[in-house]
Amino acid sequence: MNYANYIARCIEIAKRGEYYVAPNPMVGAILVRNRDEQVLAEGWHEKYGEAHAEVNCFRHFEASDYRGTDLKECTLFVSLEPCSHYGKTPPCAKLIIEKGVGRVVVGMLDPNPLVAGKGIQMLREAGIDVIVGVLENECRELNKRFLCLHEKHRPYVVLKWAETSDGFVDIRRSERGNGPLKISTPETKKIVHKMRAENMAIMVGTRTVLLDDPRLLTTHWEGRNPIRVTVDRHHLIPADARILSHDSETIVYRDCTDWPFILKDLAARNIHSIMVEGGPTLLRSILDSGLWDEAHIEVAPELSIGEGVPAPSISLPDAFEQVDGHRLYTIFS
Repeated sequence: MNYANYIARCIEIAKRGEYYVAPNPMVGAILVRNRDEQVLAEGWHEKYGEAHAEVNCFRHFEASDYRGTDLKECTLFVSLEPCSHYGKTPPCAKLIIEKGVGRVVVGMLDPNPLVAGKGIQMLREAGIDVIVGVLENECRELNKRFLCLHEKHRPYVVLKWAETSDGFVDIRRSERGNGPLKISTPETKKIVHKMRAENMAIMVGTRTVLLDDPRLLTTHWEGRNPIRVTVDRHHLIPADARILSHDSETIVYRDCTDWPFILKDLAARNIHSIMVEGGPTLLRSILDSGLWDEAHIEVAPELSIGEGVPAPSISLPDAFEQVDGHRLYTIFS
């Protein structure tokens, strides 16, 4: 039996919950009969607060034509260690023991201190054969945001901006009403909204709020709207600003606006990722802090304005993706 193939499938189906399970991890589970390697059922964590992958897998098994199969002769594959504590749902490790599964193959341990090996221990103490660490790197990549929260104790930070071929993010503006420079295309804008759906929160600075009055919603991609974050140290943001509307949660930092404090506070709120779409001042300060994980830069090769608001300075790699003639760069810290 090729364990890696089944864990790869677990990762594949886990991604179906990508836009709906945060701050929980994405998890997939597959139940396989040992003697003929027949897949009996699959399941994945579909929505935060609802059934975990293992629960859904067993539900599908009980509703299938294979429901009379002796699970002692089966292997349950799961991309992340089964939970061992009572949260919004009962512990999955306990359910696996009750179902009588003979073997469990796990992609990686859960770094959440509420689990952190306890699920594996429960299974082994119940006499279940447990194998851990199959496609571990791939499983870590799947849940890099969740892992950042529990291992670095801060959200995963994604920076995003678009710039002209000569390195400007906007024309110089002094008041609301003069619209921003249009750099992104309809297709690259969809990519930005996909990134919004992938992250729990989105942040802009005070100046962006005052000049652009953004809503910061996910309107061009499926998924939940991110929690909106901004700073207002000098209490300049008006009460009617659209970022403060009730179509999504908003967090405003006024008393303490330094980046390490914001990250610590967001982590305390169980927010595992934040996308920063702010102006260059905010972006530069975060780049200088070193507390970021990814930067996504869109460059419009055919657009040059000669002068304006300079983009943050960062060395671009040789490799890029091309969409609508624009170059999309991804940089990891």
